Amino acid sequence: MTKNTRFSRSVTRDRIVGKVYKFGNNINTDVIYPGKYLSITTDNQEMARHCFETVYPDFLTTAQPGDIIVAGKNFGCGSSREQAAACLKYFGISLILAESFARIFFRNAINLGLPVLIVPNITQHVVHNDTLEINFKSGIIKNMKNGEELQAVKLPPFILGIISAGGLIPYLKNRCAGHE
Repeated sequence: MTKNTRFSRSVTRDRIVGKVYKFGNNINTDVIYPGKYLSITTDNQEMARHCFETVYPDFLTTAQPGDIIVAGKNFGCGSSREQAAACLKYFGISLILAESFARIFFRNAINLGLPVLIVPNITQHVVHNDTLEINFKSGIIKNMKNGEELQAVKLPPFILGIISAGGLIPYLKNRCAGHE
């Protein structure tokens, strides 16, 4: 599978800086990636063109690759569709910070190499278009606009390894290659 750098990336550094695109609570997978596009499975660019299109059509014209999604509670609830996390990764979202995630979305994102962090009460501390700097290893999030720092729930080293490798499949391939 070829990668288009505009729509996909993996985290290979400890620091992410990006502009906030803010959402509320209970953003479900049908909102993130509408069910009528579930048959698109191999065209990453086409998947990316449908992020939030039915409910937030301006997302496709106002969000930019490298942006950070900030959300409230239960981000990614609804169906277990992997495409919801995939379309955000292929769009180029660099990170999702939320007060909580639906468990299956959280794991789908990690398996695809899309960074996700839980940050208690983050929606009370950032607004749309703020710029955040995230130290991925320490979990420290700094709002560049006002200097405020927040602490995310730190991910264990093996999860950081999966994200750094670009997802579970590349991570396992790297591990197997290192043991042969």
